[in-house]
Amino acid sequence: MMLRRSFKFRLYPNLTQWKKLDNTLDACRWVYNKMIEQTHNGFLSRNEMNYFLTELKQEEFWLYNYHSKMLQMISTQINGAQKALLDLNKRGIKKGKLKFAKYSEYNTFVYNQSGFEIKNGFLYLSKIGKIKMIQHRQISENHNIKQVTVTKSKTGKWFACVLCELDVIIPKINLTKLVGIDVGIKNFSYDSDGCHISNPLNFKKMLKPIARVQRKMFRRQMDSKNRKKAVRFYQIIHERVRNRRKDFLHKLSTAYARKYDVIFVEKLTKLNMVKNHKIARNILDSGWSIFTNMLDYKSLLVEVPAKNTTVECSRCGNLVPKSLAVRIHRCSKCNLTLDRDHNASINILKKGVEMFQIKLPQELRKVTPVEISMMSKKQEYATNLSSSGSQVYHFVI
Repeated sequence: MMLRRSFKFRLYPNLTQWKKLDNTLDACRWVYNKMIEQTHNGFLSRNEMNYFLTELKQEEFWLYNYHSKMLQMISTQINGAQKALLDLNKRGIKKGKLKFAKYSEYNTFVYNQSGFEIKNGFLYLSKIGKIKMIQHRQISENHNIKQVTVTKSKTGKWFACVLCELDVIIPKINLTKLVGIDVGIKNFSYDSDGCHISNPLNFKKMLKPIARVQRKMFRRQMDSKNRKKAVRFYQIIHERVRNRRKDFLHKLSTAYARKYDVIFVEKLTKLNMVKNHKIARNILDSGWSIFTNMLDYKSLLVEVPAKNTTVECSRCGNLVPKSLAVRIHRCSKCNLTLDRDHNASINILKKGVEMFQIKLPQELRKVTPVEISMMSKKQEYATNLSSSGSQVYHFVI
């Protein structure tokens, strides 16, 4: 089975290479805007845009200083944007024409199939040169490199995203360790085994530095050097917040992926949840969508409906309505008392097991009855299903 895997490496160009990379971005943005101008007259196919690029080169000879395949990838990008725009219009979502790219927004160019080479910690790019690269992960010989995407961050850092294609055999997975995870604001995750992780809320911790830099930024005169310096500091702070959030989410998702075979989470309507202005900032700061996306490509993830997972009692099924301020679940029918997030995670696991057995194709699974039982006074609902017989699922991804 052919799989695609990407590696992101940091680039350290010298002064000459830095200028060439910046000039390449400027050239790509200029060609992009020229092609966007042509699309305003009607839909253009990829071949028509490539013919236009050939005519443009004959008029502007300086375009020959840049790798031709790299410039042709701009037409591929615009063609995909045009198709997405047509699809939105067909679904009744009216959108205008494609917009021109601003200087601060266009920060990526692509070398596809040719014009690049990775060797001994260096990245060679045609028309640019040999750039030092921190290759923290080795790319083996069976990784067929398809393309290299060079990106400049808002803080001025250069990165190379290397896309590889490899032929692998997917092994059979023993689906014996199951867990349900409930995400929240106070506790970022609370699983059905009783383990809970506090929410770091990285953006909330940096509110004072951000407010201080914002005041400095808006006191400066527009388009002045001092304002550009303040904007840069503002972007650096946001980059630190983003890096800390991604570091936390990567470590947590990797820990869950290594420990469990199947992970069940709620299918949350986050756009509706952020309409509550009291908790909107903390919801966006938590990064629940990023976390579920990471779990999705690191493990076998199943999303279950979120209806009544918080109010339903995990022991007897009695509905116990409660507000967000009430953190303890107390059932009046069976006298179960435990953390509301722990109760919700057990309900997620129960719903996930039922849904998982229904949705697996019959020819890809060998299912035996699954029993979920309460094991101790701590209400730790086991994922050890040995009492039900052999829990070996042969699942092909």
